[in-house]
Amino acid sequence: MNENPEHIGIILDGNRRFAKRLMLEPWKGHELGFEKLKKLFGWCKELDIKEITLYCFSMQNFNRPKKEFDYLMNIFEKAFNEILTNDDIHKDKIKVNVIGRYYLLPEKVQKAIKKAVDATKNYNDYNINIALAYGGREELVDAVKKIAEKVKNKKIDIDNINEKTFAENLYLDTEPDLIIRTGGEQRTSNFLPWQSIYSEWFFLEKTWPEFEKQDLIEVIEEYKQRQRRFGK
Repeated sequence: MNENPEHIGIILDGNRRFAKRLMLEPWKGHELGFEKLKKLFGWCKELDIKEITLYCFSMQNFNRPKKEFDYLMNIFEKAFNEILTNDDIHKDKIKVNVIGRYYLLPEKVQKAIKKAVDATKNYNDYNINIALAYGGREELVDAVKKIAEKVKNKKIDIDNINEKTFAENLYLDTEPDLIIRTGGEQRTSNFLPWQSIYSEWFFLEKTWPEFEKQDLIEVIEEYKQRQRRFGK
């Protein structure tokens, strides 16, 4: 039987489909999804989950319609600005980290991200990793570029490059014990291809705005029953 997971990844899928069911504009679902995220942080604390990594906006999402894109960017800006005054974030010492090519996002979002990251950089009781403008293949490419630059500048010898070296140059150097994807799709969609090789995956039919604490509890209980052999 597995112990309680320390690190959970979540692909937050199905916001638009949920909104359509409610006869709302599709992008209104993102706001409902954001409200559910606020609850998630409290659930994770209650269940003693120390780290969560959230797939919020992929590189492919840049192709969304402009109205939806702008709506999302406003939500992100609001979310990061709220971190600055969120009592629970500071009381519980939650470190906020952003992974991905977020330098491609609008400047106002980048500024809000920087303020939130700076305000929590010295916390380490809990970690929230937010994947924005993220792609797993892009992460691998960027890691290769960083390592190549270090080889070029003679900071590392090519013969000393190994898995540990590679992992240290990724956006995220921790690995989820389990990953949840909501929304009914059963694919990994370019999420943490390096870090997830031994993660336990759970695919739920519920869309993200429908996800509840009991769903998280049930996933964790099933995770505890699985045998994690790590290739042995």
